[in-house]
Amino acid sequence: MDTETADIKAIEQVVTTVERAQRAKDVEGFLALFHPDALWTTGHGRVLIGFDSIAEFTRAVLPAASWDGEVTYEAVHTQFLRPDVAAVKVRQVYHSPQGDTEGAPLYVMTKQDDGRWLLHACQNTEVREVE
Repeated sequence: MDTETADIKAIEQVVTTVERAQRAKDVEGFLALFHPDALWTTGHGRVLIGFDSIAEFTRAVLPAASWDGEVTYEAVHTQFLRPDVAAVKVRQVYHSPQGDTEGAPLYVMTKQDDGRWLLHACQNTEVREVE
């Protein structure tokens, strides 16, 4: 397997872990995916700068989150900006009895010296139907 293919698989595994952590409300599992200098913008536009800010928000919000259904995440496009930096477009779908709603996160991920890919700069965006 070539390096790019292996990196894409590793990146897809991070996205799968985001899904698993969100479903399980696994705060520490979710936070383990972040670079210490990460930047996260929530789907509602709240900007969180640095791991401590992301951790404080996640610890307050994720355990109390409630949804009637399940969420899925899929890496739909990965573009390498450099060999150790990737922009990853994600399709996020909340499946509920009332119907599906969609998010379109963008994860900029960086490859660490140990080979792990971490979330470094992320923006979550709600997808709205054009009327």
